[in-house]
Amino acid sequence: MNGLEKPRRYLAIFAISCGSALMVMDGALPNVALPTIAQELNIDSSLAIMIVSVYQLVLVMTLLPLSALGGRIGLRRLYQLGLCLFIGSALLCFFAPNFPLLLAARALQALGAAAALSVASALLRLIYPTSQLGRGLGINIIIVASAGGIAPILGGYIVSEVNWHWIFVATAPLGLLSLVVGQRALPDVAGHGQTISPLGALLCALTFGLIISGLLAMARGYHLPTSLAVLLLGVLAAVVFVRRELTQATPILPVDLLANRVVALSIISAQLAFIGSMTFVLSLPFRLQEHFGFSPSEVGTAIAPFPLAMMVSAPLAGMLSDRYHPAILGSIGMAIATAGMLLLALLPEGATQPDIAWRMAVCGAGYGLFFSPNAKLIISAAPMARAASAGGLIATNRLAGQALGTALVAALLAAGHGSDSSPALLGAVLTFLAGICSIARLSNRVGGIR
Repeated sequence: MNGLEKPRRYLAIFAISCGSALMVMDGALPNVALPTIAQELNIDSSLAIMIVSVYQLVLVMTLLPLSALGGRIGLRRLYQLGLCLFIGSALLCFFAPNFPLLLAARALQALGAAAALSVASALLRLIYPTSQLGRGLGINIIIVASAGGIAPILGGYIVSEVNWHWIFVATAPLGLLSLVVGQRALPDVAGHGQTISPLGALLCALTFGLIISGLLAMARGYHLPTSLAVLLLGVLAAVVFVRRELTQATPILPVDLLANRVVALSIISAQLAFIGSMTFVLSLPFRLQEHFGFSPSEVGTAIAPFPLAMMVSAPLAGMLSDRYHPAILGSIGMAIATAGMLLLALLPEGATQPDIAWRMAVCGAGYGLFFSPNAKLIISAAPMARAASAGGLIATNRLAGQALGTALVAALLAAGHGSDSSPALLGAVLTFLAGICSIARLSNRVGGIR
């Protein structure tokens, strides 16, 4: 299948764009509201981070098994089911009367998001002709970056002018649009019908869940022996999981793709970049409110240039990746992002919104130059039959990095350094290492990509 015919292709692009915007905005909206939620629910700031970390944890535990399920039952079917669950659980978040029920509703919402995200990249590959895949990824990144830019502004407005509960349902109309349009427009390729191993899915969930939970527990200063035990159980599950996947014809963990050195380096560099970006973005609202006296709406406006700059640089990087090696673009991008984070770490006393905004734009431009070529390389390297697995790997890698970044922020907050320059400095170090891994791909070629 070499893409959809027009005008169906445009309708399918619209449906996927609405779904992508929905997931991005829902992931970003609560960030601005965390200090307010912590205050109104009378919980510690490090505990409020769980609103983000629980969502990310469920996502990262279920993305790979669900991508395998999408290959079995059909990509469009799983995408639509995920959107339905996402919208329904958003309503549960809105009506949640206390913190524990809010966390439970966020976990359900994450499960719906995982179902949709796990097959989104594979659907894009079916929507666009092969010759336009880079352009298609660029368009999707524009949508994602635009949604990310709108989210902090919208979140700041909702928290300041309405009520923080509304941040969980503000994006529901996008989900409904994606459902209605996608039902007719999205490609409906039959699943392969092969059985998905429940044991493999369980081991996958245990691997990511226990390792990240153990790290989060250690970061928050919980009982150290218990935290270490959880972490070690996760490592044990990972060993069993990987050894088992090596013997499977269609593994849940795409070890066949990871055996390619360039794909592996791309995954490692992206992981470091995601951890770095999450560390400084999630901690920034605390710094701006506690040290610079910003209101929630001012925080949202100051953060918005980060995704907006990505909106400009990512499509450009996608087009350039057809002519230049992604390692060059990625390394340049990470160098720019590192410089931006250092500038944020060295903010002068009394910094204003413009002072922060242009520094955020530098960071966003750097990340945009990195992520678009990196994603194209991984997706193009996978055969069509493994497209869902490649997409699941990209999404899992992103969310694992964000979850680890969340754990770092929680640890820094618990240690009293989450609202100073420490997260930005740490993010700069991780971003620099991501650039090193990116440049290491220069001597390799994957699938004809240069």
